Parts: sequence; structure tokens; C-alpha cells
Amino acid sequence: MGSPATPAPVIIIRKKKGGHGGHHGGAWKVAYADFVTAMMALFIVLWLLSSDEKVKKAVGGYFQDPTGSGKLTGTTMAGSGEGIQISQDNMSKLKEQLDQAMREMPKFEELKQNVDILITSEGLRIELLEKEGGLFFESGNSKPSIKGNELILMLGRQLKSLPNKLLIEGHTDAKPYASDNGYTNWELSADRANSARRILQEAGVAPTQIAQIRGFADQHLRTPKEPENPTNRRVSVLVQYMQPPSQSRGGLGQPVQPAAHSGH
Repeated sequence: MGSPATPAPVIIIRKKKGGHGGHHGGAWKVAYADFVTAMMALFIVLWLLSSDEKVKKAVGGYFQDPTGSGKLTGTTMAGSGEGIQISQDNMSKLKEQLDQAMREMPKFEELKQNVDILITSEGLRIELLEKEGGLFFESGNSKPSIKGNELILMLGRQLKSLPNKLLIEGHTDAKPYASDNGYTNWELSADRANSARRILQEAGVAPTQIAQIRGFADQHLRTPKEPENPTNRRVSVLVQYMQPPSQSRGGLGQPVQPAAHSGH
């Protein structure tokens, strides 16, 4: 018999871990992220320190109410406008925005002489002034014309995102309304204001934003010395202040700041 077969030798391979691979770990990433976050916070603080008071109040308002359901104190007109408060101090910004929106409307040249925007003791007053034969409303009719409908829709799109209350007024001239059914200038002025309300709501203005519908007939003539002047026939949209001015400096439709009178 031959000798038994010799078993194959067992080979063991040992792999040594080098110390040079430690820098491939993830701990440095956490430290770097913390550093970047700290630098960003530093830059934000430095930016806020160099900003004006309006920006500081706007940022502070966000952190007090991050959900956006409250009313911010910022005055910028950018974005949707949710929570923007139009006060006596920044009412001129809204006036500028409306002026710009009007200039972008088709056939603006035909309308600019018959739209008046001014700052009064009650708020921002937007007046649509008629001319002979009717412009925004046909003479003796409470139904808006095509131009009147377009302009009031534009106003609604600009005003719908404000928290300020809106007052809508109708005015007529002193010429008696000829009707056999007792329909007078009182009904006509109120019906025109109500027609404007419906168009504003069609543009997105919430029903709760409408504070009042006023029909004045010929009791507040724009041109008292010419009681039958067409400009006495008008519809006004008044954007009320969030808080009334501390001292009233004028009556109905009387400008607080004559320099803010629109050129339209």
C-alpha cells in the first residue's frame, strides 16, 4: 500500500486596514453644514441690521405669525398682497399701483380724463366720472358699459387681496330722473353702486370686504356750481384706512393731501 495523501495546506490571507482612510468618514460633513448654517444666520442678521424699519417690521411679523393667517405690517405691494395693511402712511403706494395698472389697460387714453384717484380723510377714493352721453354707465341706466365693466374688473383684481374695507358710492347730477314708476336719482345712484359691487366680487373681492353701498343721488355734487355737469354722475370706490386718521382733516371726498391728487 502507498502512503496516505498529504492534505492541501490552508492559506490564510490577512488584510490590514491602513490609517490613511479615516478622512473618508462623514463627521466632517456635519461640521461643515453647521458652519454654513451659522454663516447664513450671520449674514441675515447683518442684512437686517442695515435694513430700514419697514423691512424689520415685515420680517418680525412673519416670525410672529409664520402661517401667514395674520396681518403683516410690511408695506410692499409685491406678491398676492395677503395681509398687507394699507394705512394712511402707505396709501400713496396703492395709488401708484392703480395708476400703473390703468396705464396698462387698452384704450387708456380714452379713460384717463374720467378717472380720478385721490387720498382723502376716509381713505383712497377712486372716482369714475361720466361724460355727456355716458362712459361707464349709459345715461339713466344702472347697467355698466363695456368700458365701465373692464375698468371695475381691473380695480377688483387690484383690491381683492387687501384687508381694507371697501365702500362703494353712486352719485347723480341734479337733473331729475324722468320715470312714471317713481324711480328717482336715489334708486339710480344706489343701483349703480350695487352694479359696481357685483363686478368687484366677480373679480375676486370677498363679500365681507364690502362694508357699505351708498346711494347719494345729487346730494354730494362734484361740481356744485354746475349741478347738471356730467362729472357729477359718478361711481366711487373708497378703500378705507385700517385705522382712521388721528385727526380728520376733511369731509366727504375732500383730499387730505392735495399733492396726491391723480392726474387722471
